[in-house]
Parts: sequence; structure tokens; C-alpha cells
Amino acid sequence: MQLTKYAHSCLRVEHDGGVLVVDPGVFSASAEALDGADAVLITHQHPDHVDVPALTAALERRPVPVHGPASLAEVLGDAAEALVAVAPGESFTAAGVPVRAYGGRHAVIHPDLPVIPNLGYLLDDTVYHPGDALFVPDDAPVDTLFAPIHAPWSKFSEVLDFIRAVAPRRAYALHDGLLNANGFGVLDRQYTAMSNTDYRRLEPGTRIDA
Repeated sequence: MQLTKYAHSCLRVEHDGGVLVVDPGVFSASAEALDGADAVLITHQHPDHVDVPALTAALERRPVPVHGPASLAEVLGDAAEALVAVAPGESFTAAGVPVRAYGGRHAVIHPDLPVIPNLGYLLDDTVYHPGDALFVPDDAPVDTLFAPIHAPWSKFSEVLDFIRAVAPRRAYALHDGLLNANGFGVLDRQYTAMSNTDYRRLEPGTRIDA
């Protein structure tokens, strides 16, 4: 299985000839990531995780299933026809990749804001993309974690404890589209020193084997 890390929270997964795209949002090169996709996973409905115009255009060219919380239908418009609703605890296959869904709720941004559904996805029992939550899978070891290192809803100590609790062999930065060079320098240094794993931040477009 090969992974390409696009900007912010988007991953492109290539496995046995199939292409699976996770969270092609507006901060990512979503049209490029979606090109040739056989299936799409969306963790939740925020635009930095689903670029609705880009997804709609991709589906018009090539209809494929879009897996995600049922609440996605609220924002997808015509693309909602492709939605395959997923609930926490479900297992399914997308573009030939075994997937397990975890969690169910987005992290709290502020008590005045509603908490929307969010799913984390474990891909091929190996790679975990948690979306916008710090839910720890307690029924399966995680080899490769993509950790959301910066967000309006998070703080460093919580993300660090999340990485330690998941205890992956390696962790890569996710959800970093709002950071500048100063923030990257500080957080990369802290997570590298304190996460108890092989932590790295990948430049957009970098491919790795999983």
C-alpha cells in the first residue's frame, strides 16, 4: 500500500491497483488527489475535509462511492447521491482497502458550537486517520498514525497524549494547513522529542509505503 500525503488532511492511498482518497478538502490539491479515485472516505463535513465543488466535479467525470457519516448529506448537494453512510464500529472495503470506522464525534471547538459527527478510519489494519478527533482505537494496533497536530479545537498536550496512547511505530503530521514556518518549527521539534515514536512531517506530495 502506497500513501501520498497532500496538504492539510488529505491522503491518497494506492493498493492493489485501486485508489482511495481520504478527506480531499479545500486546503488540499483536492482535484489532483481525486483524479482516478475508485472510492472516497470523508471523516466529517467541514470544508477543510471535503471540497464539495471538487468532489462533485470528480463524481461527474467518474461516479464512485463516497463513504462517510450520514450527516455529510447536509453539505454534499447533488454529490449526496454517491454517499454510503458509515457508522462507528462498521467495517467495509473501499477501493479494495479494508476499512474500520471509529469514534463518532468531532472534538469540541467551543461549547457554543454544535458537535458534529466525525469518523476515524483504520486502513488495512495499518494506517489510522482520525479526522478531527482524538479517538484511540483500543481493539487494534496501529502501525502508522496520521496525527492532527494543530487545530482550533486542540492543544499540544492533548495531541501528544493521543500519539502516546495510540503508540504507533511511526507518526506523521496531519491537519497542519493553518501553520506557518514558525509553527512548524516549534511543533516538529516538540513532537519529535516527546511523542515516543518516529515522528515526521511530510511535504505535500510525498509518497511513502505502508
